[in-house]
Amino acid sequence: MTNWTYTKGLHDLGNGCWAWLLPDGGWGWSNAGLIIDGDQSLLVDTLFDLPLTAEMLSAMRDAAPAAKEIDTLVNTHANGDHTFGNQLVDGAEIVASAACKEEMLMRPPEVFVNRIKSWEEMGDAGAIIWELMGRKFDFVGLENRVPTKTFDRELRLSVGNKRVELTNVGPAHTRGDVLVHVPEDKTIYTGDIVFVGGHPVMWSGPVGNWIGACDHILALDVETVVPGHGPISGKNEVRALRNYLAELQDEARKRYDAGLDWVAASEEIVSDFFTDWIDRERVFINVNSLYREFDGDEKPPAAMKVFAEMAQWYWREYPDRHPHGNCTGH
Repeated sequence: MTNWTYTKGLHDLGNGCWAWLLPDGGWGWSNAGLIIDGDQSLLVDTLFDLPLTAEMLSAMRDAAPAAKEIDTLVNTHANGDHTFGNQLVDGAEIVASAACKEEMLMRPPEVFVNRIKSWEEMGDAGAIIWELMGRKFDFVGLENRVPTKTFDRELRLSVGNKRVELTNVGPAHTRGDVLVHVPEDKTIYTGDIVFVGGHPVMWSGPVGNWIGACDHILALDVETVVPGHGPISGKNEVRALRNYLAELQDEARKRYDAGLDWVAASEEIVSDFFTDWIDRERVFINVNSLYREFDGDEKPPAAMKVFAEMAQWYWREYPDRHPHGNCTGH
């Protein structure tokens, strides 16, 4: 496999496939993709704000004439760092899973933006949302541009003469997670089904679906994997993520069976679990999701409660990052 450099900007994967990378791949710093053939173009995801998305689209137009007018935009899932720039892809047909569209309608950008604006009123949960995402991006002027075409499990598209296969492997990371596979180029854009070098975040689950999604990728004849976050990779990185999910499930289950609550379990696990990957605080979100799965609880998570508990560990670990100055937690 080619040793791709992990630098911000547009990377030519060859034969009309491109990747746009935003290091370091942490909260909100996501990747996108471009597929072209002849005068046809398909964009995989937009970015977290309008300036970032405009910069990406400008670079794509400069590199590939077919990108001057994007024909199709595929949103791999509903999170804002993959959808908030949709309004800048004017005239494109927006394609996503039906579950992705439902989630985008439930959580339009103004819900997130209002949390950012009122972060100081939300205690620890607000402070960590501000620290991790709010202060780093420009959330001005966002409109909720939802998919105009949806599907359930599979959809085949054409970009010129190039076949593009969409597969919804969710719920996993979110309620609907789509893989974008270009068979003839042995390339796959995974959205947030694959994180490389960083802890993933399990908003939805079940974890078995996510592990199954990794197995699906590993069974394909692909060489180039463009993850939702992190550097361009191959199957070894998909295996590493699969191992993470399986090991975390085992570690959480042991503590669940021993009677620990999810916060205590998270604090034990995070101390010595994939410590070389960034965004270690996400262990708290993931363990909470696993505990709810073990309980058979299908209700959405109490997100602000989870963020507040995660924040307590985060401020102890990184007291200098607190927006109100040094904070060692309660």
